[in-house]
Amino acid sequence: MDIIVRSETRLEAGGKTYACVVGRNGITPHKSEGDGATPVGRFPLRSLRYRADRIDPPITHLETRALTPIDGWCDAPDHPLYNHPVTLPFEASHERLWREDNLYNLIIDLGYNDMPVEAGRGSAIFFHVMSEDASPTEGCVALHQADLLDVLALCKPDTHMDIRNPRS
Repeated sequence: MDIIVRSETRLEAGGKTYACVVGRNGITPHKSEGDGATPVGRFPLRSLRYRADRIDPPITHLETRALTPIDGWCDAPDHPLYNHPVTLPFEASHERLWREDNLYNLIIDLGYNDMPVEAGRGSAIFFHVMSEDASPTEGCVALHQADLLDVLALCKPDTHMDIRNPRS
């Protein structure tokens, strides 16, 4: 099954259409670190992390594990662990995955810029929970939490996200 991002506000999965948000600068075929855009392409869903202190383990066939307060993701292009999960504290620039808001209650890392990793091409591209005000992301794809749980129930280890440039 593919999850298809058809526009900057619409995602399709399992025959249903969901409201989604993407990066604040839209969808681009030329992603770079910090540009606020979501990359075009077809990416595998690598694994799911979730906040076990806030929600029950989601129903899915993806590899799943509970987040901890020491989970992070390196976003420093000059570091050997760029675009990889890291354990906090961490000396280089990173994103903290254990957040006070609900955005990372569910977080799926997309197989973007990871085989091989290219410095500066973008990191921490996730599929996660949409903010309450539906504001754009920093480059990720986000759904309302209930919708994301519905989509996760359909996901298998071979599920991919197909992000299409709405301008093409």
